[in-house]
Amino acid sequence: MTRTRIKICGITRQVDAHAAVAAGADALGLVFYAPSPRAVDIEGARLAIAQLPPFVTLTALFVDAADAEVERVCNELPVSLLQFHGAESEARCASFGMPYIKAVRVAPDTDLEALMGAYTSAQGLLLDTYRKGVVGGTGESFDWSCIPHGHDRKLIVAGGLDADNVSEAIATSAPFAVDVSGGVEQSPGHKSREKMQAFVAAVQQADQSIWK
Repeated sequence: MTRTRIKICGITRQVDAHAAVAAGADALGLVFYAPSPRAVDIEGARLAIAQLPPFVTLTALFVDAADAEVERVCNELPVSLLQFHGAESEARCASFGMPYIKAVRVAPDTDLEALMGAYTSAQGLLLDTYRKGVVGGTGESFDWSCIPHGHDRKLIVAGGLDADNVSEAIATSAPFAVDVSGGVEQSPGHKSREKMQAFVAAVQQADQSIWK
């Protein structure tokens, strides 16, 4: 059976990181973008991910960060995937010599086919909701039906997901993965164990219904 992977982003505390993995998350996201309420620095990230079990993909998220900042995170933390949320070109994303995903903000006129062709070196594209002046974390969903069917790229659906709507998102777009942050929080940057468990259960139930 095909399985939708799950990334829980905006991890700021060790208790949340361990609860996310215990719930069934495949990947955790660390936000290195100071304006975000879920931002961490290197030391905070180190504490948050301490003593995690193996086979968890640690993802470092950046928004038009300086090369030195990206390189320092890569050198000092055991991240295995980079996530770029700004205006980074494909060449810049690929220049760090690590697997990466590129976030794309989806508006009604967004040409997803063209963007897929523009970032051919990416491990996948993360589709988030467009809101003017906001780079991500809007808490709003977009029209999942705009995602082209039959694509051979690994697409990750984000934006406004929670336990109540993730099944619909999966049924509509058949993504490789889903990415959630605010939808599993009790307050910005602090996750809810119960909401994470409910989200993972909803993804698993959707997979069973669609791929059985």
